Amino acid sequence: MTPAAIAAVAVAGFAAGAINAIVGSGSLLTFPTLLAVGYQPVVANVSNTVGIFVGTIGSVFGYRRELAGQRARILRLLVPALAGGTLGAALLLVLPQRAFKGIVPVLVALAVLLVVLQPWLTRRLGPHFTGPLAQRLLLPFAVFLTAIYGGYFGAAQGVILMSLLGIFLDDHLQRLNAAKNVLAFLANGVSALVFIFATHINWEAAVLIAAGSIVGGQLGGHLGRRIPAPLLRVLIIVVGVTAAVVLLVQM
Repeated sequence: MTPAAIAAVAVAGFAAGAINAIVGSGSLLTFPTLLAVGYQPVVANVSNTVGIFVGTIGSVFGYRRELAGQRARILRLLVPALAGGTLGAALLLVLPQRAFKGIVPVLVALAVLLVVLQPWLTRRLGPHFTGPLAQRLLLPFAVFLTAIYGGYFGAAQGVILMSLLGIFLDDHLQRLNAAKNVLAFLANGVSALVFIFATHINWEAAVLIAAGSIVGGQLGGHLGRRIPAPLLRVLIIVVGVTAAVVLLVQM
């Protein structure tokens, strides 16, 4: 890469780390940047996943205080996140690339719709979705499906997770954001391992994104907890809408 390309990828990684810590969808900065500097889509996708995974360590660390008391919740969702991320990564390697070009923008738009409707859905469906049975069965299944998407492509995975956690769990949005960071870390981590052992990774790109996103993730965690819940919800919606538009234009 040229010096300008190196700088662009590193800056994109930093911004993506901060965005992932607060709302998710940081890959909408790094993935197009890798395409713009000349990487093929598959190489860009898998290299980005590896780099972003390392960066999510900063996001998890930045929100460590909000994870207090959520150990049982995370353990219950750990296996679905890992299983879904593994399956999603495998699907990326065996399915033709054109298969997800049409469906990814639709999934992102659905995620935004879930965020918009989440307060209403919680009021109407809360007694059913926040009960013990739903939390034991429906939420793990929803996390599993989201992790498949995350392993397959990943952009806006955090937006989808935030909307689902908000519907199923009666908790403060910042605590849900901390749980989201851990689940995204798990799904991205296992998919990154699959890619490392099963396909070609451009390590120059992955390391640049990782270095930038680690710093950005810690900054995002520091700033994100200071954002009021209503403003955080608006930010999630704005990022999600932007994600859908960008994907529709590029894919």
